[in-house]
Amino acid sequence: MLQTADSFISDLFKDYAEHGFLPDGPPLTRLPNPYYEAWESIASELPTLIQTRQIRQKIDELPVCSTEHLATEAEWRRAYVIMGYFTHGYVWGGDKPQDHLPPSIAKPYLEIATHLELPACATYAGLTLWNYKLTHPEADITDPENLQVQTSFTGTRDEEWFMVISVAVEAQGSKLISLMRDAMKAVAANDTELLTALLYSFADGLNNLAIVLRKMYTHNDPAVFYHQLRPFLAGSKNMAHAGLPRGVYYDTGDDAERPGSWMQLSGGSNAQSSLIQTLDIFLGITHSATDGKKASGPAFIHEMRNYMPGPHRRFLENLTAGSTVRDFILSSGEQSSEREAYNAAVTELKNFRDTHIQMVTRYIVMTSRKTIPAQESGKVNLATASTQESQSGQQHSLSGTGGTDLMPFLKQTRDTVRDAKC
Repeated sequence: MLQTADSFISDLFKDYAEHGFLPDGPPLTRLPNPYYEAWESIASELPTLIQTRQIRQKIDELPVCSTEHLATEAEWRRAYVIMGYFTHGYVWGGDKPQDHLPPSIAKPYLEIATHLELPACATYAGLTLWNYKLTHPEADITDPENLQVQTSFTGTRDEEWFMVISVAVEAQGSKLISLMRDAMKAVAANDTELLTALLYSFADGLNNLAIVLRKMYTHNDPAVFYHQLRPFLAGSKNMAHAGLPRGVYYDTGDDAERPGSWMQLSGGSNAQSSLIQTLDIFLGITHSATDGKKASGPAFIHEMRNYMPGPHRRFLENLTAGSTVRDFILSSGEQSSEREAYNAAVTELKNFRDTHIQMVTRYIVMTSRKTIPAQESGKVNLATASTQESQSGQQHSLSGTGGTDLMPFLKQTRDTVRDAKC
């Protein structure tokens, strides 16, 4: 029986114990086939095209490219990154949002997204996991100073820093994956001494995640993030207040097999990080709907799994079924060392959530209360809508890029973690 459990745990973690949810090596920086040169050309000029209001015209002029020349998974991922930036640049790259995507984006994007088991929108995977490069081949990926982005909406250091901080957190968090694996094996072997040591190491690792996250303040100005970047991260779901009451129409031209349709999709959100959800699942922490009641449908956090790559999503499902750490702790003595270690880990995870809430407060809540800069006035997007809501006393309604009520969601998520202490 022990051998069976040990084998199950090893198999569960085998694809993630070394690199976490990042790819095995740096993502592909450019599609190698000249057929996609037009895509790469626009991607390289995207910030300028958005700033000069040429992005929609450039994309309208693109031919509808086939996906048949995408040969490797790395190429499919690079194409997904490009299409995500094109889509959100096209929708939000004007004074008012555009709710129709032309076939030059919609048709290939839907095919690419289907291949990768992802929705056709800018997700956490497309914005961060598959969109970075190293400053030199042997660089420490846990240090954001060693990272750069490949594709950008604004071309600012602020945007780049926002993205690479997430990559560095993922890289730092990959060190926790093997600890989780070994802790689950310790539970299966009833080795409380080893489990205690591993849980304290896990708590230290969570503290390191918060240290990396707090580096966000170094090179990311709140005003730049809020007004220049954040509007492009928004999706088309629950965005009526930002100018998309029906979502976005994906026009696939005359494709009979995949006709065009209206879609409402969430934008990029840290809730789409498989690492963040893995931390909760390992510790046996479950989240309900953001109103504190049992959800009639899936809670927002569970819904965000649909915005993760298929293999990552299935890993979370298998981990949910296989993690027994919390049950083991609950069956132990109230004064046991393993229970103290578990509670230390929960405390550090709660502190990590607090760090994130403090960051959201500074970058979104506080910034939304300030006057809209003159160059941004007259625009209709998530930033201007959030500011208008905030200044009218509707701060509770501030929307996240994923489409949820921002602060209630974050605070309840944090409180659920806090209450998980045994």
